[in-house]
Amino acid sequence: MKKLFALLMLTGFIALGNTDYSYAQEADGTEQVSSDDQSFHQRVKEKFIEGGWVFMGIVLLCLILGLAIAIERIITLNLATTNTNKLLARVEDALSSGGVEAAKEVTKDTKGPVASIFTQGLMRMSEGIEMVEKSIIAYGSVVMGRLEKGLVWVQLFIALAPMLGFMGTVLGMISAFDAIEAAGDISPSLVASGIKQALLTTVAGLIVAVILQLFYNYCVSKIDGLVNNMEDASISLVDMLVKHKN
Repeated sequence: MKKLFALLMLTGFIALGNTDYSYAQEADGTEQVSSDDQSFHQRVKEKFIEGGWVFMGIVLLCLILGLAIAIERIITLNLATTNTNKLLARVEDALSSGGVEAAKEVTKDTKGPVASIFTQGLMRMSEGIEMVEKSIIAYGSVVMGRLEKGLVWVQLFIALAPMLGFMGTVLGMISAFDAIEAAGDISPSLVASGIKQALLTTVAGLIVAVILQLFYNYCVSKIDGLVNNMEDASISLVDMLVKHKN
């Protein structure tokens, strides 16, 4: 995951610092050679520079960091997904054939938060079903905290990007009024630059917030699904242990 984070950071800084890009052109003045992707890249870069590199750079950094954390969470959550029905069937077979110790070996050899919760519950089996339930509830809270790790930073960037955009808007408007004051005359050419900068920073902040919000909502929905599976599987495990004990 650290490699993924570093790759995204490197990509962002290359995009931020790549301001000397130009189209290929023939020496005899023939038509420029460029693709649609290159022209789009050029337009985006021009708007980035026109919006002011300070605020636009910070907004871009929010996007890079937010995407790095969100993608890392998506990969982790997908890897944490477990076929609970299959796991419960294996645990039940192990309980029938080898008892609690055999069931613990099955859960220890299985990756994922559900298997970890099962292991904690089975380790408390000697202390009674009540202790098993308490152990599952307590460890379930720990697992849920691990699943949500880092999402608070994505929330921060979702809130921070539009605020930085609006701050750039205010500074752009101040720049426009300063130009009017210095010239002593209201001219469209004087205020156009400041107003354009104001609008570009606002748009950039809103775009970043929208993108990160989509990733954040996906992560939250994935966590909710995992938590529901953990709760259902934990109830089934307790019922299974009660049946085995009797």
